[in-house]
Amino acid sequence: MKPIDPGVRRRTVLGGLLALTAAGCADDDQGGAEPTSSPTPVEPSPSASDPTGAPDLDGGQELVRGLAVPWGLAFLPDGSALVSERGTADILRVGLDGSGPEQVQRIEGVRAEGEGGLLGLAVSPDYEADELVYAYFASDEGDNRIVRFRLGEEQESVFTGIAAAGNHNGGRIAFGPDSMLYAATGDAGDTSLSQDENSPNGKILRLTSEGDAAEGNPTEGSPVWTLGHRNVQGLAWDADGRLYASEFGQNALDELNLIEAGNNYGWPEVEGEGGTDDGRFTDPLLTWPVEEASPSGIAIAGDVLYMAALRGARLWTVPLNGDGTVGEPASRFEGEYGRLRTVAVAPDGALWLTTSNTDGRGEVRDGDDRIIRFPAG
Repeated sequence: MKPIDPGVRRRTVLGGLLALTAAGCADDDQGGAEPTSSPTPVEPSPSASDPTGAPDLDGGQELVRGLAVPWGLAFLPDGSALVSERGTADILRVGLDGSGPEQVQRIEGVRAEGEGGLLGLAVSPDYEADELVYAYFASDEGDNRIVRFRLGEEQESVFTGIAAAGNHNGGRIAFGPDSMLYAATGDAGDTSLSQDENSPNGKILRLTSEGDAAEGNPTEGSPVWTLGHRNVQGLAWDADGRLYASEFGQNALDELNLIEAGNNYGWPEVEGEGGTDDGRFTDPLLTWPVEEASPSGIAIAGDVLYMAALRGARLWTVPLNGDGTVGEPASRFEGEYGRLRTVAVAPDGALWLTTSNTDGRGEVRDGDDRIIRFPAG
């Protein structure tokens, strides 16, 4: 484990928490607007410690700057966060207060081309006993795969053979309330794979911690939980255990879906609300024009779902009604921080948001890429 040299890697913690002023900017990962201003440092403010309070979206504080395309974000039991960098294949640890970041792992065999590279991260629900971390990445073997490891030790492949391409690699992984590992995959540019029940692509997979098909999946022995997806990059559960997923559309509509075992979400036969074909397909809960979204990560705090938008360069907030339905979405931060990749709820209830302006599709401004923290109210 060695600390990052900020003079070489450009990662800097700005003496505690810095508030951001409005800044300006906007896949599949595409688009971008001109940057306006840089963040203005202010005095550090106390961290919120109530994990039940709603995040204060008017209290944005910059934790870290100078990251290289941050993608995955997962929290350890001590409150610190692991952050993956797509192109460097590095995993960094950042303190709950923004301290660090320090490099704690480099994933071997990563192929960082197009939308590939090191993508999602997940921390074992039994981390205090097994110390295992999971990562999803495009490999130099030509596939997307999931590995696990203990920090500072060699990685072990647990699921391989997910087709990879320059885009539509999916990449989000997360442990659900059932302690199973869920993996969101893309169609890798081959639309036929999404409806192929024997392919792991264009699916949400449900796996054991060993990478096997989980017991109780719709088809015994198959890792497939749902099918008919184009490119899912966001997974989150509400307090009642319902799973939601964000999905890139093609030319018309991006989606937020309620994920239910065995359901078929229609791609490539349907984009957006195209009809259920007499119950064969499941319509999304919400859709957005692609220029307003290109959704990646999602997170849920209380009764609100937060969705990071890349091309849309904003954060969408979606009220959850408690019965699997949703209310009217609202847009926040349009053009303030640029392209937004990942959103997550920290152990103290704060909302963490990562930008993605250094990915070749955004306008890079001074300090990019960043992690921005919104304390719990």
